[in-house]
Amino acid sequence: MNRILAFLGSIRWQDIVDILINSYILLRVYVLFQGTNAFRVLVGITSLWILQEVAASLGLILTSWAIRGITAAAAIIIIVVFRNEIRSALQVRNLKTFLWGFPNREQTTPVDIITDSVFQMAKRRIGALIVIPGKEDLGEVVHGGIPWNGTISKEMLMSIFWPQNPVHDGAIVVRGSQVTEVGVLLPLSQRQDLPSYYGTRHRAAAGLAERADALVVVVSEERGRVSVARDYNLKPVIDHDELLEALRKHLGISEASPAARRERERVRQMVAGVMSLLIMTGIWFGFTRSQDTIVALNVPIEYVNRPANYEILETSVDEARLQLFGSSALIKSLKAGQVGVRIDLSKAAEGRNTITITQDDIILPPGVSLNKIQPSMIDVTLDVPTTKDIPVQVDWVGRLPENLVLTDVSVLPETIKVIGGSKTLEKVNTVYTAPVRLDSLAKSGSITSPVVLSPPSLKISTSSPDKVTIHYTLSERGTTERK
Repeated sequence: MNRILAFLGSIRWQDIVDILINSYILLRVYVLFQGTNAFRVLVGITSLWILQEVAASLGLILTSWAIRGITAAAAIIIIVVFRNEIRSALQVRNLKTFLWGFPNREQTTPVDIITDSVFQMAKRRIGALIVIPGKEDLGEVVHGGIPWNGTISKEMLMSIFWPQNPVHDGAIVVRGSQVTEVGVLLPLSQRQDLPSYYGTRHRAAAGLAERADALVVVVSEERGRVSVARDYNLKPVIDHDELLEALRKHLGISEASPAARRERERVRQMVAGVMSLLIMTGIWFGFTRSQDTIVALNVPIEYVNRPANYEILETSVDEARLQLFGSSALIKSLKAGQVGVRIDLSKAAEGRNTITITQDDIILPPGVSLNKIQPSMIDVTLDVPTTKDIPVQVDWVGRLPENLVLTDVSVLPETIKVIGGSKTLEKVNTVYTAPVRLDSLAKSGSITSPVVLSPPSLKISTSSPDKVTIHYTLSERGTTERK
C-alpha cells in the first residue's frame, strides 16, 4: 500500500496532462481512420511495437532488433501504399472537424450491398441469381461451384453477372460478407403452377428453395424484375425496402432505430476513449518507470537562497557526479538543464557549513531516478561582505636592460576599494597589477594596467577604477641625475 501511495505521489500534474493529450491524439486517429485498411495496418504495426518492447524487456536482443526493423519498414510502407486513404481521412472541411468532430460514418452492410446491386442490375437488365444459405448445408443440393472467397461489393457482383463473364449464368453463394462460390448449378423446380414466363433462373431459385432453407434472389434479364424465393414461395419484390426486409428477416437481423444507432455510436466512442487512455497510460508507464539503463553525469552545483548579508567565500567542490537510472529512451533524451544539483543556503551561517546533499536537492526529469551521488557532503564557507582600502603595487616581471636603472615609480590611485568577506580582507594587505615586463621598457614614461584580485571572491567597488596608471623613471646605470 505504501508503494502505491508513493507511486501516486510521484506523479506530477504535467504527467497527467501529457497522458491526456496523447490519449486524445490516439482517439482522433481512431475516429479519422476507423474502418480503413490503413487503420488495420496501423493496429498491426502497434502490435509489432508492443511485441518488440516485450522482447527487449526479456533480453531477446536478436528478436527485438528484427522486429524493430520490420516495424520501421512497415511504417514507411503504410504511408506509401495507403496514401490515398490517409489523404481522404485527413481531408476535412475545417479545423474544428479535424480536432473535435466525430463523423457518423454510415456502415454499409452486405445486405445493403446486395440490395443496391440487385436493383442496379435489374435496371440494366442483367440477370442474376444470388443464394443466401440458412442453417442447412447446401453441399448435397448444389454443385459445380467455383471457390471464390471474395469480400462482397457492388462492383464484384456487377462483374460476376456481366453477360460477357463465363460464370454469369450460374448462381453465387453469399455467406456473411463473402462471396464463397460462383457459377453454382441449382436444382430446377418441377412445379407446374409456376407462371409460364418464368425462365430457368426462376425455376432454379424455386428448386433450391423447395429443398433447403436458403433464400434466393433472382433478377430477370428479360423483364428487369426482382424476385425472392423462400420455402415454396417465389414472389416479386417491388422496391429496396421490401428486399431489405426479406433479407434481414432471413438472416435474423433487426433494424436499429436512428436513436439506437446514435447511442451505439456514442458507446463505441466512449469505449475508444477509455481504451486510448489505458493504452497511453501503459506506454507512459513503460517509458518513465522502466529501469533498464544506468548513466553517470557530472553536474554543476547551484547555490540558492544565500542570505543577503553573506558572501560565498569558498566551496569544497564545484560539481557533483550523479549516477542515474531509468528507461533507455529517457536516458538517451536527457539534455543540459534537465538535471541539476541545487543547494539551499537559507539556513547557512557565517563560517564553514557542512551540507548533506539529499534527494530534494537533485533536479531530475520524471522517470529518471537517482542511484548514487558523489560527494554526498560539501563544505560551503560564508562570510560577511565589507569594504577595505588596499594599496596597489606593481607586479614587475623580467629584467631591465643592463644599462638602465629604475629610479622612481608611482601608482595612481595608490589605493582601491575592495569588497569581500571580512575574514578574507583581514588577510589581504596588498593588491597587485597585472604583470608588467621590465625588459619591454626603454625610457621613462607611464602605462595603464588592470588590477588583479586574489582570491577571485574579491570585487572592486564601483567607486574605484579597475585600472591604475603607473609612472616610472629610468636612468642610465652609473649616471647621477641632478634635479
